[in-house]
Amino acid sequence: MTAEMTREELPAVRFRAIEPEDLDVLYKIENDTSLWNVGVTNVPYSKYMLHEYIAGSSGDIYADKQVRMIISNDAGDIVGLVDLTDFDPRHRRAELGIVIQCPFRGRHYAQAAIERIKAYARDILLIHQLYAYVDCQNSTALRTFENCGFISSITLKDWLFDGKKYREAVLMQYFL
Repeated sequence: MTAEMTREELPAVRFRAIEPEDLDVLYKIENDTSLWNVGVTNVPYSKYMLHEYIAGSSGDIYADKQVRMIISNDAGDIVGLVDLTDFDPRHRRAELGIVIQCPFRGRHYAQAAIERIKAYARDILLIHQLYAYVDCQNSTALRTFENCGFISSITLKDWLFDGKKYREAVLMQYFL
């Protein structure tokens, strides 16, 4: 599978709301310190806090200004999480975040999920723009977003801090 891969060649993915039964998976992903360097999390989450998040989320992007969903495959395995955050209804844009669990990485699930969230954002949410901040050193993520039609807009100096040094990030944008 290459950059020229069609949507039909990508693995099938489905999105669904996060359920209380997903607490252990959410706990594992949110507390994976290797992911903290590419996001805004820098403290561990308790199961209680995550349970309260699941219980308190309306699932309505207009009310919560975000929506987070489970990504699953045809076998029903939880492949990862996708979220739209910092939703701005006036300017019709949202930040895209995606995490694929280790056993499913390198199998094009991220590309499949990004293609699906693009369609959801365009057809259901009527969003004009998706964007993501990607670590300049994460060549896999950069290539995946580029394969999904995202363009590099700007390089942000010293944007990400890994606890020892700052790294650059690229603002990737997709216009629907």
